[in-house]
Amino acid sequence: MPRIGRLVVEGYPHHVVQRGHNRQVVFAGDEDYERYISDLRELKATFGIRLYAYCLMTNHVHLLLGPRESPAALGSFMKALAGRATRYRNRLEGRSGTLWESRYKSSLVQADSYLLACCRYIELNPVRARMVASPQAYAWSSAKERLGQRPADLLDWNPSYLSLGRSEVERKQEYSRYLREAIPEGEWTLIRDSLQRGQLTGTKKFVNEIERITGARVEHRARGRPRKEPEAENK
Repeated sequence: MPRIGRLVVEGYPHHVVQRGHNRQVVFAGDEDYERYISDLRELKATFGIRLYAYCLMTNHVHLLLGPRESPAALGSFMKALAGRATRYRNRLEGRSGTLWESRYKSSLVQADSYLLACCRYIELNPVRARMVASPQAYAWSSAKERLGQRPADLLDWNPSYLSLGRSEVERKQEYSRYLREAIPEGEWTLIRDSLQRGQLTGTKKFVNEIERITGARVEHRARGRPRKEPEAENK
């Protein structure tokens, strides 16, 4: 199925992945990861971007982002973030040239049905790569923050996460259990394929909703089985 043009809609989560050029290493040591996270913290505030999950792998990054106001902010944010990492690496190695693939991949995500599924998909990356036995054992993802092993001031909380429990302790416990659940194959495939093809991660109802908002025809494929979320409490 052909890839649709990149869709960015304010207020909605977007699953983004950016890979090193020719899959080259972009994080060679702790200082590289730390600098990227520092830039992430600064630039999300500058461009008005919410950050729901992240995972920095050796040669690529996964981010779950939401532009607060302007859809154009997402592209500007990614350009600034990639540019800083490139300039840092070039100075460090005394070279010039590109660090990243020219185009990052992105998928608009249905928040109520798939946001937590995408968080889990992102935070399990190091486990799938057999780098660690559990997501919280990996230093460079949002799993440690979501499970209370590190201050969570970098993350933004979505109603899908807040609905997991009445207290932060309950939410952490429920999310920890969720990470350990067997993941339906259809859900995994949908998230992966939607990202690779630049399609929507969501149900047919979600596709219709985005078509009404954007006025653009959106391709759809068979959906997986999302986690059924409880209704968020009114706050």
